[in-house]
Amino acid sequence: MRAISQDVFGSPDVLHAVTLPQPVAGVGEIVVRVQAAGVNPTDWKHRAGLPGMSEPVPVLGWDVAGVVEQVGGGVTLYEPGDEVFGMLPYPRGAGAYAEYAKAPTRSFARKPANLDHVQAAALPLAALTAYQSLVDTADVGPGQRVLIHAAAGGVGHLAVQIAKARGAYVIGTASAAKHEFLRELGADELIDYRTTDFAEALDDVDVVLDTLAGEVRTRSLDVLREGGRMISLVSGDPVADAADARKAAERGVRLQGLLVEADHAGMRAIAELAGQGRLRVHVDASFPLADAAGAHAHGETGRTTGKIVLVVE
Repeated sequence: MRAISQDVFGSPDVLHAVTLPQPVAGVGEIVVRVQAAGVNPTDWKHRAGLPGMSEPVPVLGWDVAGVVEQVGGGVTLYEPGDEVFGMLPYPRGAGAYAEYAKAPTRSFARKPANLDHVQAAALPLAALTAYQSLVDTADVGPGQRVLIHAAAGGVGHLAVQIAKARGAYVIGTASAAKHEFLRELGADELIDYRTTDFAEALDDVDVVLDTLAGEVRTRSLDVLREGGRMISLVSGDPVADAADARKAAERGVRLQGLLVEADHAGMRAIAELAGQGRLRVHVDASFPLADAAGAHAHGETGRTTGKIVLVVE
């Protein structure tokens, strides 16, 4: 099979095409013929080399949409020909940038009929991150005030919709040019971070979804009501993390870091929301698999709205 690999850490140019053996489904696994693979910030961070990484990931990518090619022993949920989408186990199950990908059966859900493969591939990691943050961790409910930073980003624009589906009052930070897009997704209140200090404009927030860390996370603690909760998706340096943890304790709020997990129940919930039209993913750009480097370069501009997807020709 064709795949995209790298031999060294570095810029997008280190990504190149290789030929690898097609995977074989083991017990409790399926092999999916990949139609599209989502691209996430964690992909280019792994490509460049995260702290503690000793060698590159052989084949990057965790988001997959495609058609079941092969089922392993004991698999009852799917048969060859079924259309599925899902997240390969994060972080050690990477391998989406290829013509075929293998993973445990329950990493996937059936693809909603109203989504094409590109749209489906854009959802799993980002939607699971938002769902596990807002539903599983924060248990967001009707009337709660939820602040989502970088609300037009890959995780952010899905988090807006998931919070609205739970009945929350959703506040988002984004540049003014993206406000209309976010209003269409259901955001109730929007703050242009370039002109307005959110920490002065807001208070009595129940839940903050932090996608930025740094001083934004530190100042976001000030807008939480007593007993409120912040879910942080990005670690700062250890000193900053410890300082923010102390500040949270002093203010009587909870600060929790979340790392997304492969989750069959979560994928089924996401599939249901998407199938009902209550969760729409915005694809900012798509690239052929062979141009994974171009997709990474586009993502690293930091100016994307929604998601980037690789299409397997």
